[in-house]
Amino acid sequence: MPASTTAFARLRRWRPEITTETLILLASAFFALVCNGLFWRDAMATNPGSVLFALSLFALLMGVHALLLGLLVWRWNAKVLLTVLFVTTAFATHYMNSFNVYLDADMLRNVLATDQKESRELMTPALLLPLLGYALVPCVLLWRVRLRRRGWGRTLLWRLLFLVGVVVVAGAGTLASFQNVSALMRNHREVRYLATPVNYLIALKQNLVTSNPIKNQPKLPLGTDAKAPPRAAGSRPRLLVLVVGETVRAQNWGLNGYDRQTTPELAQAGVINFPDMHSCGTSTEVSLPCMFSPFGRHDYDEKKIRAHQSLLHVLEHAGIATLWRDNQSGCKGVCEGLDIQRLDDATKPGLCADGRCMDEILLDDLAAQVRAKPGDRVVVLHQLGNHGPSYFQRYPAQFRQFAPTCDTADLGKCSREQIVNSYDNAVRYTDHFLAQTIAALRGLDDYDTAMIYLSDHGESLGEKGLYLHGVPYAIAPDEQTRVPMVMWFSPQFATDRGLDLQCLRDRAHRRTDQDNLFPSVLGLMQVGTSVYARDRDLFAGCGG
Repeated sequence: MPASTTAFARLRRWRPEITTETLILLASAFFALVCNGLFWRDAMATNPGSVLFALSLFALLMGVHALLLGLLVWRWNAKVLLTVLFVTTAFATHYMNSFNVYLDADMLRNVLATDQKESRELMTPALLLPLLGYALVPCVLLWRVRLRRRGWGRTLLWRLLFLVGVVVVAGAGTLASFQNVSALMRNHREVRYLATPVNYLIALKQNLVTSNPIKNQPKLPLGTDAKAPPRAAGSRPRLLVLVVGETVRAQNWGLNGYDRQTTPELAQAGVINFPDMHSCGTSTEVSLPCMFSPFGRHDYDEKKIRAHQSLLHVLEHAGIATLWRDNQSGCKGVCEGLDIQRLDDATKPGLCADGRCMDEILLDDLAAQVRAKPGDRVVVLHQLGNHGPSYFQRYPAQFRQFAPTCDTADLGKCSREQIVNSYDNAVRYTDHFLAQTIAALRGLDDYDTAMIYLSDHGESLGEKGLYLHGVPYAIAPDEQTRVPMVMWFSPQFATDRGLDLQCLRDRAHRRTDQDNLFPSVLGLMQVGTSVYARDRDLFAGCGG
C-alpha cells in the first residue's frame, strides 16, 4: 500500500479524546501565538529583547483568552462556537495586518454597518492564505477531536478550578514583569485593541450595550422651539447645499498648500477655505451623527447623540424643508424620518456601472428636487468620495492625472506611490464635483444659493504603517482627523444674508472642527432655538 494512502488512513482514524478545558487552552495558545502578530510587534517594541517581558505577555494574553473562552465555551457548543471564532479571527487578523488597523467598538461598528458593495470590494484573493492558515486548518483539527463527557456536577467543579487556575497563572505571569506590563497598559493603552479575538468580542458587547436601548426607538425630540424669521416680501428663498465628503484628508487638499494641485477648479471658484478643520471621529459611523448633533466632540456622549434628532430635524421644526441625497451607505440615523433619496443604485449611463455611481449622480435632477417644495431648503449631498481601499474606482478615467495608479483593492500589491496617486486622483474628482455643484447652484436663479463642503474624516496612506482609517480617536494621527472644508456663497445670498465675506475669510484660518457645523448652519439660515450655541457659530460676528 502506498505510503500516502497509509498516512491518509491514519489521519482518518485520528480522533483523540480531550477535555473541553484542554481544547480551550489549545485554542487560547493558537490565538495568542499565531493570530496576534500586530500585538506582539507593538508590545515588544516597548521592551525589545526582554524574554521575561515576552513570557509575561504570553501568560497575560493566553490567560485573558482562556478566561473568556472558559466562560463561553462548553462541551455542547464548543465546536460550533470555536469554528465561528476561528473564521472571524481569520478575517480580523488579515485586515488588521493588511491595513494596520485597531479593532475597537467604533471600528467594529463600521464593519457591522458595511454594505454589500463595500464588502465585495474587500474580498480579494489575498484573503485565501489567511483563511487557510487561520481558519481552515484549525477547524479541521477541531472537528477531528472528541470531547470527554462528564456529569454536570464534575463539569462545573472542573470549570471552576480551571478558571481559578487561569487567573492565578495570568496573574503570576503579569507580576513576573509587573513594572513593564503596567507601563505598557498605562502608556500604550491602544495595544489592547490589537489582542485578537478578545478585542472584537469586547467591542461587540460594547456595541450591543450602546445600540440596544436606542434600536427601534423613535429619536428624542431636539430643537422643537426652532423658528425662522419671516422673509421680506419679494425676496427669493434660500438654498443651502451641504456636501458631506468621504475620507478626504486635509494633507492632500490643494487649497491647503499640498505640493500637488488637487483642487484647481475650486481655486478658481472663489470659495472660502478652512485649512485647520478637525473631524469629530475617524469613521463615518462616528463623525456623521456627531457633526449633525449639538453635543459634538466637546460634549461627546455617543448614546445621547444617537438617541436624539439631528440638525436636519431642527431645520424641519423651523419650517425649512430638508432632503438627503445619498451615494454611499446611508445617513447613519441623521435623516431618520425625513426625505432621503438613495442614488447609489442608479443606472444612469456615463455615471453608473457595476453597481456603483460617480458622485455627479447626486446632481442629477437636483433643480427639480429642490423646487419640489416651496420656501427655504437645505439639501445634503452625501458623497462616495475617496472611500477606500478601491480609490481607483472613485473617479472617471479622464481624472487619472497622477500615475502610476493602484488599480486594485488589495493595497498590499501596490507601492505607496501608486496608492497616493490613486487617492489624489479621487480628490481631484471631488474638486470637479464641487465645482459642478457650484455651477448648478449658479443656474438656480430663482434661489439665493450657498454651499458648504466638509469631509467626514481623513485617511492614512502608509504613514507609520497605517492605512485606511478608524484608529481610536484618542491616538488617531492627524491624517485621519484633519479634513478639508470650503464654503461658497452666491452674491445674492451673501447680500441678502448680510454676510461680511472678508470677515469670514479671516476667521477661516483659525482652528475649527465639526462641532461648528450644527450652530453655523442654524446661524446661516437664521434659525432661532434653545439648542443654538452662538460661540461656535462661524458666521456670528460676520454680519447678518
